[in-house]
Amino acid sequence: MSVADSAAPALDRKREQRGWTWYDWANQVFPTSVVTVFLSGYLTSVAKESARQDVARNGPDACAAGSLQQCDISLFGAHFPAGSLWGYLLSIATVVQVVVLPVMGAIADRTRNKRRMLGGLAFTGAAATAALALVGGSDWQLGVALFILGNICYGASVVVYYAFLPEIATPDERDAVSSRGWAFGYLGGGLALAVQLGLFIGHDAIGLGEGAAVRVGFVLSGLWWAGFTLIPLARLKRDERQARDAERGASVITAGFRELRRTMRQARLFPLTLAFLGTYLIYTDGIATVANVSAQYGRDELKLDETVLIATILIVQFVAFGGAVLHGRVARHWGAKRTIMVSLIVWIFVIGAAFFVQAGQQFQFYGLAVGIGIVLGGTNALSRSLFSQMIPPGREAQYFSLYEVGERSTSWLGPLVFAGVGQATGSFRLAIISLVVFFVVGFVLMIFVPIRKAVAAAGNPLPAKL
Repeated sequence: MSVADSAAPALDRKREQRGWTWYDWANQVFPTSVVTVFLSGYLTSVAKESARQDVARNGPDACAAGSLQQCDISLFGAHFPAGSLWGYLLSIATVVQVVVLPVMGAIADRTRNKRRMLGGLAFTGAAATAALALVGGSDWQLGVALFILGNICYGASVVVYYAFLPEIATPDERDAVSSRGWAFGYLGGGLALAVQLGLFIGHDAIGLGEGAAVRVGFVLSGLWWAGFTLIPLARLKRDERQARDAERGASVITAGFRELRRTMRQARLFPLTLAFLGTYLIYTDGIATVANVSAQYGRDELKLDETVLIATILIVQFVAFGGAVLHGRVARHWGAKRTIMVSLIVWIFVIGAAFFVQAGQQFQFYGLAVGIGIVLGGTNALSRSLFSQMIPPGREAQYFSLYEVGERSTSWLGPLVFAGVGQATGSFRLAIISLVVFFVVGFVLMIFVPIRKAVAAAGNPLPAKL
């Protein structure tokens, strides 16, 4: 039985909801500061330093074609250029998550000990993030191991976190609660990034080298993640609701695999839920691609310098806070489905505007960042809450693990389209406009997803607005 169906006082439920949103604030520092901004360049520089040391020890034969720029590094017998490390690492980390997250979701639903599980995953991920400060010199392998561990913990903790939503919010509350969570996440991620960028830009003034400033930033990220996680752990109820068999140790993992197999078989009984999930995976791939390639578009096509790109990241983060709140309020009157569809239309116009931004015009690019920020958080926030309405009760973590895994499994398609069109046409303008297809297809498919039937088929009560 969910909190929504129990006699728990509304004030207690509101307290849990406010505490729950703080985990969005806590964890956003990992994808924003660590993954998007700092780790890619830092780990690549460490790998290149390792390649240079190999050249110094072994001579030019250590490099392909005798060129330092083509110096290879190796891992488990595989040799590749140091500059390619980050791309391969992201791919490996994604594959690992695809394998691990469904099992973690099944374990969470089996034990129902989600609060403790959330804390363990968050603190382990935060520790791995802070430990990235130990990566230096040429030991890039340590950075690879710590990033994969942190990425697993981040993804798994998000799955457990999402699974709390049906327990702490009634169907009519979920859009607003989810939107506040996304808004808080972007605000927290933006504030943390602003502090770290200030440290990085002013490192000389406080006697730090550039690399040392980045390493201090890793420590701050880990402390931010762990410290703010204490708030949701304190606010979410300590009793374990809907407790099942109290397996421990290896029996929990075995039971988790059994639950996963059962969920995969039973998911076919909810085709409308899967239809929405498929639709979401299409348009969220477009959203993620726009977010990930916007810096490259600004740098290579619009010829903007790094300070403009950094400022743009901060603009998106802070505007996304207001955008997520706005989406929650609009959904209260229009329903989540209609609001998402309007948001997809706005995405189409924003991408169309990106095509016409003139080279060197930073204020036009800032305007584009504002447009992205308005729809970035809100689209995903309402998708999260809408999906929670379609999940069979008692299997929240497992279905949200499919939600996360699906998102990661399809995240290669948008970048592939962008890169392929750019290569074929020689124009990143045509590449960026090609991403419109993800939003057009997502919009059309959303029209035909019968949300009310999907919610009813899952056995959940219908909210007043969908």
